Amino acid sequence: MHYVGKTALITGASSGIGESFAYELASRKMNLVLVARSEDKLQALASQLRDRYSISVEVITADLSREGEGSRIYDEAQARQLHVDMLINNAGFSTHGAFESILPDKDHQQVMLNVVSVVDLTHAFIPDMLAKGEGSIINIGSTTSFYPLPRQAVYAATKAFVLSFSEALWIEYRKRGIKVLALCPGATNTDFFNAMGRDVVAGKHSPQQVVRVGLSALEHHQHYVIPGFKNSFESNILPRLLPRAVMATLVGSISQRAFK
Repeated sequence: MHYVGKTALITGASSGIGESFAYELASRKMNLVLVARSEDKLQALASQLRDRYSISVEVITADLSREGEGSRIYDEAQARQLHVDMLINNAGFSTHGAFESILPDKDHQQVMLNVVSVVDLTHAFIPDMLAKGEGSIINIGSTTSFYPLPRQAVYAATKAFVLSFSEALWIEYRKRGIKVLALCPGATNTDFFNAMGRDVVAGKHSPQQVVRVGLSALEHHQHYVIPGFKNSFESNILPRLLPRAVMATLVGSISQRAFK
């Protein structure tokens, strides 16, 4: 992997895992394109990164839960003459609660952000990577990519899509110069759970840990990675051993106890 002088576009870059990707890649002398809804947060982050690492940092504000935002971001990057060498589809959120209690519009936005924007941005940027003969894509999945999750039914389904999509593209492009990785963290110390109005009692990784595991996996041409042995066992081993109905019941019970 060559980072110096290349450009990474990160969605959901204003906080959490996205922000940690920005700092880690900036420390490796990558130029950045930061994408999120909050322009003030992005501009403050961009200023810090430019001052600390002497790199180029562009800001594009966008709400990726809206139709057509992926192509608009690509057009904006083209207008600024930016070639994106690494695409990090990080933006996402989850609803929580009984399915019938969740507003349909909220779940629609969740699917748009967690699934549609990932597909749209990948469609937009992958032709230029192919033309150059190299590039990288990191799609943020979840430990829930591997099993259904009651009370977060739509979220887990969107992350199952992300894993399947990423693995298929890994096969398609691994001999054409493009690395594709699904990074599937468990509970991480970000605002993700607060945004749901919930929190997890314990067991969180730091976003910096998640980012470093992800970049190491990308460098080693892996198609997915789950940070943490416990997360890997619960997500990658148990679903192969237990009947699906038993697994769904088990994770639903664990999730209910984990939230305070």
